[in-house]
Amino acid sequence: MKGSILMTEKTVILTGDRPTGKLHIGHYVGSLRERVKMQNSGKYDPYIMIADQQALTDNARDPEKIRRSLIQVALDYLAVGLDPKKSTIYVQSQIPALSELNMYYLNLVTVSRLERNPTVKSEIQQKHFNHSIPAGFLTYPVSQACDITAFKAKLVPVGDDQEPMLEQTREIVRSFNSIYGPVLVEPEGVFPPKGQGRIPGLDGNAKMSKSLGNCIYLSDDEDTLRKKVMSMFTDPNHIHVDDPGKVEGNVVFTYLDIFDKDKEKVQELKDHYRAGGLGDVKIKRYLFDVLDEELSPIRKRRQEFAKDIPAIYDMLQKGSEKANEVASQTLHEVKEAMGLNYFEQQH
Repeated sequence: MKGSILMTEKTVILTGDRPTGKLHIGHYVGSLRERVKMQNSGKYDPYIMIADQQALTDNARDPEKIRRSLIQVALDYLAVGLDPKKSTIYVQSQIPALSELNMYYLNLVTVSRLERNPTVKSEIQQKHFNHSIPAGFLTYPVSQACDITAFKAKLVPVGDDQEPMLEQTREIVRSFNSIYGPVLVEPEGVFPPKGQGRIPGLDGNAKMSKSLGNCIYLSDDEDTLRKKVMSMFTDPNHIHVDDPGKVEGNVVFTYLDIFDKDKEKVQELKDHYRAGGLGDVKIKRYLFDVLDEELSPIRKRRQEFAKDIPAIYDMLQKGSEKANEVASQTLHEVKEAMGLNYFEQQH
């Protein structure tokens, strides 16, 4: 048509976090940084969920923790550069369609399949559930499938430990579409660069985790950041400055590989440390400067946003209203495909 503008549809992204505390640099490296890049590229339509219902699967007796953390997570989102004008930021529990989708999807999955999910298995061990696994926790990969498919998300930026969750979603999509017709969209994961999907904790533990208390939070002030960096795990055999040190498994160098943009400088420091003559205190001070340069602007923006908490709730409410419209439309299509639109058929 003369004078018409060809509009290309943006690819939908779905991602989110459980509100069980403030977000840390593991979240930043694993997912947040990539979300901001994708949001700002203009090619995508991002939906970013604060997964309060999922957080309740292992915090049902502490709802106040979830309520308190909701705003902390929203502040972290805004501080890293997520923008409600470009991304729909919403709260999971405010989208009733997700719970109804969950009812339908659960019928397409077996208990043994859920128990085989390696991510769920490792989290059950970590949380010491043994045989007292809350049913909601065991089935949360199905809930995640609802979160993704309700918005017909094509791409899901996640840490590399989440691939089993995405595979579960794809299985549900294939089952649903083969039984009821092609309604749902199969998602693909967007993973961080190799080696950056999971950042080790300050204590050298393989995973930075709120429950293990080994995190650097995005909201940590300068003094807290300095203290945490100075307490970091290094090479236990590097006792004297002149001793040759080990770089592999040394958390300080792992962080430098991820955060320092000057790769030549990092290589020089590694060579010096291996040869001996470079002390842990010096290398930690250098890491502190690198981290503070990255985190200082985030910290300052967070402090600004925290001055107006009612505006944060308002932003979340508007985002949830928009998300609810989209998810309700998908639910309508799902019920239509399943033949559950009884009363519409009468008109």
